[in-house]
Amino acid sequence: QIQLVESGGGLVQPGGSLRLSCAGSGFTLDYYDIGWFRQAPGKEREGVSCISRSDGLTYYTDSVKGRFTISRDNQNTVHLQMTSLTPEDPAVYYCATAVMGPHGSTCRALAHWGQGTQVSVSS
Repeated sequence: QIQLVESGGGLVQPGGSLRLSCAGSGFTLDYYDIGWFRQAPGKEREGVSCISRSDGLTYYTDSVKGRFTISRDNQNTVHLQMTSLTPEDPAVYYCATAVMGPHGSTCRALAHWGQGTQVSVSS
């Protein structure tokens, strides 16, 4: 059974950092592009960051460039390091299998999603 499980969410102050993790079970994440997506109350879900399955190509939405970093490890896990968090970042963050456009220009979610982890930013 293919599963994605997110962890690492929480409450931080503005300017703080969090590291989200997406652990795969039942399949190997290295065989897939993997993305992080977020949805805040009353807003559409948006793609935050993706990493390709083969060459480490990455995608970031403009609002997180320079602040967030996506990476893989050798434990079948994809991480999203988030720094300099702002009041615009709170949302439920989901990881999902994804497909990236040419040269990492876009990222679109595919079929498999985790349950999400809540990120809150407040002083």
